[in-house]
Amino acid sequence: MSTKAKIEAVIYAADEPVTLAQLATIFGEELLAATAEQELPLRSPEPQPEDAATETVDAVPTSEASGDAASQPELAIEDPEARRKARLRERAAREAVARVVQELAAEYTNSERGVEIREIAGGYRIATKPEYHDAVRAFIRGQKPPMKLSLQALETLAVIAYKQPITAPEISEIRGVDTAGVLGGLMARKLITTAGRKQVIGRPILYKTTREFLLRFGLKDVSELPSIEEFEKMAAGIGDDVPEDAAAEDSAIASTEESAGQLEVVETHNEPEAPAASQQEQ
Repeated sequence: MSTKAKIEAVIYAADEPVTLAQLATIFGEELLAATAEQELPLRSPEPQPEDAATETVDAVPTSEASGDAASQPELAIEDPEARRKARLRERAAREAVARVVQELAAEYTNSERGVEIREIAGGYRIATKPEYHDAVRAFIRGQKPPMKLSLQALETLAVIAYKQPITAPEISEIRGVDTAGVLGGLMARKLITTAGRKQVIGRPILYKTTREFLLRFGLKDVSELPSIEEFEKMAAGIGDDVPEDAAAEDSAIASTEESAGQLEVVETHNEPEAPAASQQEQ
């Protein structure tokens, strides 16, 4: 069994994205040994001088050969060198693993497979290719999703993702409503976390997205979030698909309004709207 096949099996079986450091810890020495065996026949043996042992003995200072006290400085000199060699070997193992992972990713990308090796949240995971998302969506449409987010929660999460780190008052100013209840729900789902306090009057808490957010949305980092231009293109594409039949259009609008009403009801207990001016006067 090749080391490449073992790495592929580990990436497939892992629940969390596998990092290069984890793979190097398991397969680093095996890859370095295989590389050394491949390079060994290409190297010609170098002749050893007959007086090498003599030269080595003569090069040792006389102070190092007398007593344990004289040998302690030698140990102090060797320790940093040993650590340096260990770091170099660890780096070489990680680079060897990275080459194998890149080869695997290229094989998946260039083949007719429905999955690929994708870099997500600092590690590697096997995921479906974007062109097959419609087929996957058709399969899981009837399945119960592991997590449901209301429209308010998605709006708040989007504001945090694009503006992070950001405070609760700044989020409320962008959305136009109080978001205290929504923030608590997102933190409970571990999609956002605190990022210190902003150095202004009152020192409000800053919020940012988490690694769980990257895992849920399949992102390498927040730089992979769609841009405003991409959103405009998607909106234009959705507009082109609107049915021309008036009855179908009315049905779609009614369905959308009904869904929006249900979402509003879900979040009313977490996100109370400001009372009307007439009610305040009373």
